[in-house]
Formats: sequence, structure tokens, C-alpha cells
Amino acid sequence: MSLVIPPDAKSWIAVDPDSHFPIQNLPFGLAAREDDNETVVVRIGDFAVDLCQLSACGLLPEEDFPVLHSLIDLDREDISHLRRLVYELLKEDNPTLRDDKELCSEALIPIDQVDMLVPVEIPAFVDFYSGIHHASNVGRMFRPDMPPLLPNYRHLPVAYNGRASSVIPSEVPVRRPKGQTKGADDPVPVFGPTKELDFELELGFFLSEGNDLGEPIPIGSAEDHILGVVLLNDWSARDVQRWEYQPLGPFLAKSFATSISPWIVSLDALEPFRVEGAPQEPDVLPHLQPSKPSHYDIHLEVAIQTEKMTQPQVLSRSNAKYLYWSFVQQLAHQTSNGTNTEPGDLYGTGTISGPAEGTYGSLLELSWRGQRPIKMTETGEERTFLEDGDTVIITGYCQGDGYRVGFGELRTTVMG
Repeated sequence: MSLVIPPDAKSWIAVDPDSHFPIQNLPFGLAAREDDNETVVVRIGDFAVDLCQLSACGLLPEEDFPVLHSLIDLDREDISHLRRLVYELLKEDNPTLRDDKELCSEALIPIDQVDMLVPVEIPAFVDFYSGIHHASNVGRMFRPDMPPLLPNYRHLPVAYNGRASSVIPSEVPVRRPKGQTKGADDPVPVFGPTKELDFELELGFFLSEGNDLGEPIPIGSAEDHILGVVLLNDWSARDVQRWEYQPLGPFLAKSFATSISPWIVSLDALEPFRVEGAPQEPDVLPHLQPSKPSHYDIHLEVAIQTEKMTQPQVLSRSNAKYLYWSFVQQLAHQTSNGTNTEPGDLYGTGTISGPAEGTYGSLLELSWRGQRPIKMTETGEERTFLEDGDTVIITGYCQGDGYRVGFGELRTTVMG
């Protein structure tokens, strides 16, 4: 049932060539219209297509999609089928919706007239540590006399259980968290706002279907459980984390907020951009060996804009292909002990850094633990970590032949 839309396909809706949302993409989201009604939508160009309106008018079969108020009611096969039907309605030579001006006025909503929400209810959130260049950089900073990677890193996807209740959509501000910190020269810890607030450039994927307790998801069928992919920023209070993480890992330093982009890009849309990941050495155990390439060539970019700046400044350009562990390996590992998962569960990849300066996915790396301040060329300001009023903008897209399949923006402002 999967659908890869041809690269030369066109819609009767005008789409800018640089748009992240051509007909080849058709990502799903949950929107609140101006009348506050929530509805499942598909993005194309500068419009959100209201699927509830199309269903009410008989253009989407009621027997196949009796409930279109929540993406969580649709498994991956349903999503592929629904995406195919929407594609047929939006093709340039199909007059069914195109020539129904009244329905178009109801179902095609200018994107600036909707508020995008967290697309599904999230039962659980897990954050992995699958960016090998990030993990190596952190190891070199904090364990300079030891190998940068701990012994288990190349054998299993390292992760921790995060806080699902604090996952927020793009445009929702993040309030600077408070916590305990202890500097090297401080006799006792102190409580107060973090001084080392950082972003983490990640991707996230949602589950469309879980598994029963005691029944692992084999790696060969892991993709069948994935609803789609979003941009993800798993904020970090580095000074809080440094004091609290031993011996059990992140807690208050991470749980205050995780931001995600609103559009779920399907694996069908990403299929043309499937690539081999970095060689895994030594060979991983059989239950973590994918049968086909399982990484994606997704260009990623992080920019910040301070209150004094008139436009953002790009700090980093990275790529999802730099992940050491892929989505399917992460999910197969998560369930390999028989843990049960649920539809809507969210997984973060961990910080996606590249191999060189300018490709790092966090300020911790870009400023090298605060030792190399980053200058804002427009204003002369410097940053080692984020200050109140700073806005972080994350974008990502795959480049096709004359089109892009992208995620739009994940934009968040820091509040004091």
C-alpha cells in the first residue's frame, strides 16, 4: 500500500519550487481552525487540507476512515492509503476537488489561519543517543583521558526514558528551567535558573502501532510500526545535567521541555532518500541488523536569532545520515526485552552532529563547552549558551530532482 509519488508529479495547487511541501510530501498534522475546531490536515504548499471536510463531502470513504479526528486511529497502512487518496484529489489533472470552488474554500485553509498542535497524544517519550559524532565530542570534552565512546556505544543504541507530558509544538516558548547546579569551586550546590541552556538538533519518529508485552518488534517489521518523522529539539540544561546525571542519567535537566515540528512526514515520502548509514564496526548482533539501508539523506540546519537581530544566523548544517543507529534499530532495541509500546509513542534520535565544526548539533559542541564563544555577525553579540529572548529555528528537508520533501520549521523562543 505504500506510495512513492513520482518526482515529476504536479498539483493544481501552486507550490513554490523551494517549498518543503510539494505534492511528493503530503505530511499529516493536527490543526485548530479559527473556530477552535480541531481537525486532521495534510500540508501542500501554503495550504492545510482539512480531511474532515473532505470526508464529510464524501471524497474520503467513510468506511475506510470513520474517524478522522485523530491520527492515532490510523496505522501505517491506513496513512499510506489516505495519503494516496489525497494525492489523487490534488493531482493537476483531477477536477473533482479543483473545480468545486465552494468545497475548496472550506477544505483548503491558508496556513496562517490555523494553529498547529502536537499531532498525536503521546503516551511515552524515549530519547536516544545515536549521533556518534555528538557522543564522541562529548566524550572528548568530559573524559579527555579516556576513549571518547564508552564500550557499549557501538553495540547497542543508548537511550533514556524522557517526559512525554512536556512535549510541545513549534512556536510555543520554552521557559528557562531552574535546578541544582554545583561548580567545581562551589562548596555546596545552589538552586536557580540554568546558565547553560542548550538546544539539541534531533529527529523524532512516532509509532502508529505498538506491540504486546513480551512480544518484541523484529527489526524486519519495525518500519511497519512507524507513523512518520518530525524535527525534534530536546532542550538541555547542561549545568543542571552535569551535577544530577550521575549515576542514573538526565532528569530535571531534560524533562522541562521537548519541542517538535507539527508535520509528520511519512516514511513513504522519505523512501526516495533512503541511504546506507555509516559502517557499523564491529558488526552488530543479529537482532539489530537491518536487511536494507535504513538511514535517510535529510539535510538539517539550526539557526538562532537574538532579540537585537533582524534575521537569523545559521550556526550548523548537519544531516540525518550521520546517525550511527537508525530508526528501526532504535525501535528493535527498545522492544528487544519484550517491553510493550503504544500508538503515539515518540522517539528522539539524539543529537545529530556531523564530523566537522559547523555541523555540530548543540551549542555545547559549537562553543566547545563554552570555551569558544560564537559571534553574531549582525550585532557583534556572543553566545556560548542561549540567553532569554533567543529564538532557535531548526529546519530539515530532502532534496529531490526539482522538488524538496521537508519538515518546515521548528521555532522556539526562550523566556526568562
